[in-house]
This record gives sequence, C-alpha cells and structure tokens, in this order.
Amino acid sequence: MALGYIGKIAKVNLTEGKVDAEHPKEHFYRRYLGGTGIGAYYLLKEMAAGVDPLSEGNVLVFAASVITGTPGPAIPRYSVVAKSPLTGTIGKSEAGGFWGPALKRGGYDALVITGKAKEPSYLYIENGRLEIRLAKHLWGKSTGESQKMLRDELGKEIRVAQIGPGGENMVRYANICNELAHFNGRNGLGAVMGSKNLKAIVVKGSNKVECHDETRIKEITKFVARGMKDHPQAYGLYLSGTPAGLAGKNAGGNLPTENWTKNVFEDAEKIGGEALEEFFIKRKGCYSCPIRCKRVVKVDQGEFQVDPIYGGPEYETLASLGSNLGIGDIRTLAKANELCNKYTLDTISLGMTLSFAMECFDKGLLTTEDTDGLELKFGRGDLLLELIEKIAFKKDVGELLSEGSQRLAEKIGPEAMDLLLAVKGQEMPMHDPRVKNGVGLQFALSSCGADHWTAQQDPLFQEAGSLGLEGIKSLGILEPIGPLDLKGPKVRLIYYTHLMTLMYDVLGICVFGAVSRSILPLSMVLDLVKAATGWDTSLWELLKSAERTSNMLRMFNVREGFGRKDDTLPKRLFEPMATGPLAGKNAISEQDFNEAVSLYYQMAGWNEEGIPLPGKVAELDIDWVGEYM
Repeated sequence: MALGYIGKIAKVNLTEGKVDAEHPKEHFYRRYLGGTGIGAYYLLKEMAAGVDPLSEGNVLVFAASVITGTPGPAIPRYSVVAKSPLTGTIGKSEAGGFWGPALKRGGYDALVITGKAKEPSYLYIENGRLEIRLAKHLWGKSTGESQKMLRDELGKEIRVAQIGPGGENMVRYANICNELAHFNGRNGLGAVMGSKNLKAIVVKGSNKVECHDETRIKEITKFVARGMKDHPQAYGLYLSGTPAGLAGKNAGGNLPTENWTKNVFEDAEKIGGEALEEFFIKRKGCYSCPIRCKRVVKVDQGEFQVDPIYGGPEYETLASLGSNLGIGDIRTLAKANELCNKYTLDTISLGMTLSFAMECFDKGLLTTEDTDGLELKFGRGDLLLELIEKIAFKKDVGELLSEGSQRLAEKIGPEAMDLLLAVKGQEMPMHDPRVKNGVGLQFALSSCGADHWTAQQDPLFQEAGSLGLEGIKSLGILEPIGPLDLKGPKVRLIYYTHLMTLMYDVLGICVFGAVSRSILPLSMVLDLVKAATGWDTSLWELLKSAERTSNMLRMFNVREGFGRKDDTLPKRLFEPMATGPLAGKNAISEQDFNEAVSLYYQMAGWNEEGIPLPGKVAELDIDWVGEYM
C-alpha cells in the first residue's frame, strides 16, 4: 500500500480528449519525490527539443509531493512545470494555498497535460475520476468571476487553479492562481494554459492521504506552532507581512527605484508595511499550516475599491510596481495588485517590463509613436492601472508590453540592452545583488531565469549564532560568511543551500516555514518524509533527489541551447550604486563573478560550459536523459 503518495498520475491529451493514468512504482517516487522532480522527468521524456512553448507540443505538469496533503506544517505547495514562453528555458513555479493537498485528496499525485483543446475547457477531478469539460462560459472572465461561477455549479468545497484574461491572451508573464491569492508566478506558465485552451483545473477531493505515522506529523505541526512563539524574531516578518522589508531596504540604500537607476525612494514610507496597515483587515494561511503569513486588504475610498477576496500586495509587488515605477501611493498599488490577481499577471515581470520601457522612453529609445500616444513616465499611478488593462487584453501598446522586457529590448535594438535587467529573459526580482552577492549567483545560475529563492539569501548567514546559520550546520556550513564575499565559502553556501531549497520545492515545503531551520529544522523535514511514507530514508537521499532534479533542469536547458553564455548578470549590476548611502560603491567585480560561476560548476560536477559531466549523470542515475538530448 502506498503511504504519503497516491501512486497515480493522470495523463491528459487535450487534442484527443483522452484521459489515461500511470501507476509508477515506489522507486519512482523515492527517486523524484514530487514537484519539480516529477515535472522535469516528464518534460524530458515527453517533449521534443525545440518546441514552441505556446504550441500544443509543450507539456504542462502539475505535481504535488510524497508529503503533500498530510497534516504537516508549511507543506501546501505544488509545482507547475513546462517550457517557459518567457525564457525558452524549462519553467517551474510553486504555489501554496489548498489546491495541492486537494489534488492528492482527489486521487492524483500529478497531472501531465499535452495537446490543445479545440474549445475552451477545464478539467474536473473528483476522487480518482477526471473529466474534460467545456469552459466557454468561463472564458474571458476574471478569476473572481470564474471561481464564483464554478462554485455555484459544483459546490463551495471545490478548489480551483485557473488563469484569467492574461493567461487566456497568452501574455508571456501570465500566472496561474488558486484561491484568487496564491500564485504559480514567474516564467509565464499561465500563458501555457491559455495556449492549450485550458481555463482551469477544478478539484473536489474527500479521500484521506494515508500516512505511516500521522501522530508524528501532528507533533511536528505543534512544534512549529510553538516555535512561532518561542522565536518571534524569526516570525516578526510574517506578523507584519513581507511589506515590512521595504523600509529596511530603502534605509540601507538598496531599494530598486525607477528601473534600478536609483537605490532610494523618497516616498518609501508611503508604500511599505506601515502604510498598508490602514487597509489591513486580517491574516490568512494555507492548508494545515500555523504560519498565517498572508495579509488581506480592503480599500473603499472613492475611485479606489479593492476587493479583499484577492488578498493583498506582498513586498515584491509593492517594490516592482511602486518604487521601481516611482509610484508612492499605496491605494494605487493595492488596486494594481487586485487587477493583476484578477487577470493573472506576474507583478515582478510586469513592473520590470514597464520600468524598462519607461527608461527607454526617457532616453528617447521609445516615443509616443511606439506607445499609441502614451507618455511612459515614472510616477504615474493612473498610467500603471491603464497599462495593466491594456496588457491583459493585448490592446494597443499592451501587445508590445505583453512580450516582456527582453523581447522589447530586442525590438528596440542594441542600445536598449544596457538598460535591460533580466537573466535568460526573465526580469529580476526586487533584490539587489550588489549588497548580497550570493543572490547574484542565484540570478545567473537559476535554470528558470532570475529568481531570488533558488538558494538562500546571504544576510541569513552573516552573523555567528543567527537562526539561519544555526539551522544549516548539519550541512557543514559552520562559520559566518559576509554578504559581499564571492570566494569559495560563499559559492559552497549557495551550492549547498540551492540543493536544500530545491529539496523544499520537490517536497512542497514553503520557504516561509523553512526560512528558519531552528523552527522547522532539517531533521524534522526528514521526519516528515519518514512519517508520511514509512521509508527508512536520510537527509543524504533527499538532497540527492534535489541534486538529481537540478541536473535534469540543467540538461533540459542544454538541450534547448542554453549554457555558460547565459549564466551572467545585467551590465548595471557590474556598475556602482547610483544614489543613496552606497552611491559610488558595491559594483560586483565581473572577474570575481565569472570565477565564482566556474567554481560553482566544478562543485556541481559540470564542465566549463556548464554541462553535467558523464560521471555526475551516472552517479545521479539519470543516464536515461541522454536518450532525449
């Protein structure tokens, strides 16, 4: 009997309207665990090289893990994996909420979706049964509208993963959402759903996920709940929300402002955590998790009406659409967040694409002839809200901006490339690597383009006795490492914590639950897997599964033509900070950075071009990938 996992993976061919199922053996689950591991496996096996990401040849995988759906803490997440229409690399994204556990309770560990439906459709899953149903009545609706319609039809207890108009219209940075406020963000995976005429995946599940030792899992949940009280310094961020980080970054002179041409925003206090408090109404959490990190806001002031069903803006949104665009009005940003959630647009890529276009406009590289008469100026909240609408529906200049900043730069010409802040075609998150160089390595080496959680962030490990450093001593990281270091110890930190973070992804563990290993220590992550599955496993085996996944992601990208040339950073990061207390300082050394990349390759078992060596491939037991290269 399978414990922790269901032992059933759905195979859905939308072109043929056909549904089958596979029943992998135990060793499959033990080798790949779930999430991105299962997703990468099916993409390599079932998708040909060179496929257009928006064609029916793309493969779209939704995958939970061997511990998803158990009553453990901070494990609500599932992964979506496909070839990214934004980057052309493998795309992956995790989301919390309730949909991932519902998939397991509905009778499946994962869905592998191929082809394209002739008409708008949705998948309906109920206790081991899967149907393809028509979604004509849902197409064109916002996420709130379509979720209400589905619940009216099918019952309030359903869980819905879906796209809005941004995904339907194949905006290259469209998201997938569940519960209207939990997102598979980045990489444009919502556009892949749109390209397949797939509006939603609806799950109604009442089956229990059987565990080897449910009592131990519940003990760990109680331990984490106590940890929130015992270590308030670790969870202070979550009590006030991620917006609290905005003020600190501004004070430190590293808040991305006006396409990163500035590092301090004069109106930062108007858009941070304290400003949001005026509209805060409650906190929410995810399935079986005591960490209620989601903040819900409501605005009811004249022209600004923001519905709380869409949650509230996080730090990345407030910075990318706020300081990065020179907008200092919290009501505008709350409304922009609501619109992006309605239409399923990624707020990071949206903000960075707009800021890039605005800097190009300032420099005369774009004119009103290119923008349908609109003046793309920083600081205009009204313009932001107008452009969100245009982008979601690809209207006028919105069609140009829906392609993302990389394609816009290529259209403008070589003079625009110096202003571009993207890696492998994905816009950078709101974390400046010039104050934490390890984040720069993450941006450059991520298989999915710039991403700030492919490893852990430098400041967590810069002080002896910190919760971050204490939590990874079992990995052999024993001494503090400075945030501006790029030598061997820093590279080792990033490599080891990359494997640890990817382990969280394949297991569906939320980074907010694991960011302090003193509250959910690695030993308890191991206990969760043992208690769910009954396996006599080890941290070594779990990390090896993560390393296996990391190399499959890398090999997919090698197959698609990516390599050493793509593992770099935008030009601006090799230049000093422009304004604020760090003005004239902190340029990343290009030579040191390139040496760090080479050292990382060596630690990972890759050659100088970043290709996994035969010995590493054999050691990880993924020789089979060679057949699909």
